[in-house]
Amino acid sequence: MKKILSIIMTVLLCAALTACGDQPQTETKETPAATEGQKESAENTNAEVDNTAAHPDVLVAYFSATGTTKKVAEKIAAITGGDLYEIVPAEPYSDADLNWNDRNSRSTKEQNDKNVRPEIGSAEISMEGYTTVYLGFPIWWGEEPRILDTFVEKYSFEGITVIPFCTSGSSGIGRSGPNMEALAGNGTWLQGKRFGGNASDADVQSWIEGLK
Repeated sequence: MKKILSIIMTVLLCAALTACGDQPQTETKETPAATEGQKESAENTNAEVDNTAAHPDVLVAYFSATGTTKKVAEKIAAITGGDLYEIVPAEPYSDADLNWNDRNSRSTKEQNDKNVRPEIGSAEISMEGYTTVYLGFPIWWGEEPRILDTFVEKYSFEGITVIPFCTSGSSGIGRSGPNMEALAGNGTWLQGKRFGGNASDADVQSWIEGLK
């Protein structure tokens, strides 16, 4: 009797073990923390690649009274990889100075006198090594602000290609380029381009590519 019970228990045990083996097994693995190098590699893979290479021979110089021209200048610098240089007036322009409806405003008086040369307050810059200069400004009374005349008379553009660009609500660049070319007396000056205040990266890039 004991022998029969022993056989029965053995059979039942084997059946139980077989049943357990048929159940799906879930394996839990703890994911190891990524090393700093792995994190950087993953971030670089997922991040948008910036193909813009620095071009130390390109300068983007600009004057911006209200910030509109500055935005376009920054786009040009980002696309070309050039250096940015802001032409800052020694005496900043106030809102009253920029009032074009006021015949006695500072900007109106300056634009009515072609001999005015507002002083530049930003540090001097060396043109050595630059082969291309993008020169930006807002259009005032149909022309470049007189502080641009100060700038082009101050520096030599010998051996440099100068590319004017301007911003305005509607007025074109007019004779601003030829005006400054005559005052500079040297350099190779290309035809300028006007941008609206909402110029996109694509607009600016298309223009730059068209210059090549």
